[in-house]
Amino acid sequence: MRDIDNDAIRAAGEIRFRSEYHYAMFEYIRSAKVILSIERSGVKLRGRVLDAGCGSGGTALSIAEEVSFAVGLDLSPRFSDSGTRLAREKGIRNVAFTQGDGLKLPYFDESFDVVLSHSVIEHLPSANTYITECARVLKPGGRFYLSTAPTRSLAGVHLPRLRVPVPIHLLLGRKLAFRVFVFLAARAPWALKEQSSANTFVKLAESGQEKEDDLLTEVTLRGIASWVACSPFKLISEQRYVTGFFSRAIPEFLRGAFLAIPVVGDVMVSQIEYVLEKP
Repeated sequence: MRDIDNDAIRAAGEIRFRSEYHYAMFEYIRSAKVILSIERSGVKLRGRVLDAGCGSGGTALSIAEEVSFAVGLDLSPRFSDSGTRLAREKGIRNVAFTQGDGLKLPYFDESFDVVLSHSVIEHLPSANTYITECARVLKPGGRFYLSTAPTRSLAGVHLPRLRVPVPIHLLLGRKLAFRVFVFLAARAPWALKEQSSANTFVKLAESGQEKEDDLLTEVTLRGIASWVACSPFKLISEQRYVTGFFSRAIPEFLRGAFLAIPVVGDVMVSQIEYVLEKP
C-alpha cells in the first residue's frame, strides 16, 4: 500500500476543482488515507469491491491496486474523462466504472465481497434504501464500510470557509448559509478562504452559473445510528472521530458526555465510521 504523503494531498487538494481529472488525481493521492482508515477499522480489502459513490474514480483505482477487481459507481458519469483516463495512465486494468443509481444498484444479488461508501450517503435522498441496496449486492459474510460526517460539523456541512472563521451554518442554519455562500461567491469572493481552484461555488460563479445544493439528507449521530439499527446488517464496529479543536478543548474523560448531547455531538464529530457485516 502506498505511503501517505500529506504534502502531495494538500497540493492536489488546492487544485482539485480545476477539472474532474484533477479531482480524480486528488482522490487517488488521498486514497492512501482512506485505505488506511478502512483497514484500521478491521475491513480486509479482498476479492470484488464496489465503491458505491465513486465520484471522479480516483479512490476506486487505488482500491483496484489492492484487490482482484474493483467497480466504481456514480449517479453522474464524472469518471468518464477522469477515472478512465487515469486508469489508462496508471495501467490499471482490473477496474470498471458504471453510471448508476445508488438507490437501485445495477448488479446481481451477492456480487461483491466488500462495499465501500465514503462521504456518499448525505448526497442521496434515502439513506435507508441505499444501505439496503448495499446489503443486497454483498455476499453473505461480506463487509460494508460506511463513513460520513454530521451535517452540522465543518467537515459535513459541505460549504466553503470564510476568511474570518465564523461557522455561519450554526448561526443561520445550513439552507440559509448555503444561499449566503452562493451570494458571496458571485459578489464578494474575496470574503472566502478558498478560491476557484478549490471552491466550486466560486468556479461556477466565475462562469456565470450557480452552485446547486447536492446535500440531500441531513446526517446526525442519532440518525445514522437509527439507519444502521434498521438495516439488514450486523454491527461490527462504530467509531466517531472528534475534530482537533474539540479534542484539545475537552478532556477525554468528558467527551463521551458531550457527544451524547444532541446537536453538540454533531458539531464535535468530523467523521463517523461504521463497519457492518451481512449475515
